Amino acid sequence: MAETDYADLDAKTAGDRTVMHVLYGMHTLAWFSMGLLAFIALVLNYVKRGDEHDPRYVGHHNYMISTFWWTMVWLAVTAPLWLVFFFPGAVAWFIVWLWYLYRCLRGWMRFADGKSAP
Repeated sequence: MAETDYADLDAKTAGDRTVMHVLYGMHTLAWFSMGLLAFIALVLNYVKRGDEHDPRYVGHHNYMISTFWWTMVWLAVTAPLWLVFFFPGAVAWFIVWLWYLYRCLRGWMRFADGKSAP
């Protein structure tokens, strides 16, 4: 798949890049706020995505949005394990947390390197 030539697009400001870094940071630290940071970042992703024209930035917003919603799906699917016993539920949610952390860090590193979302 060919990479997009981003030199032809409007140059992004430092503020635009900072917003993306803050959003990735909020998603990454969301587990420590019991999901509040992720919810705030999700709303901001939807708002900022609507104003965005750069396909790389839109792709990163979409990546964060899909990561959030897939995490919610996996938490809902594994929630009944908590009824079985504490350990299976804890293990399942720990795996979901690792997957979420991996997705956030992977996307953030690709954004920092100027690449499109995975």
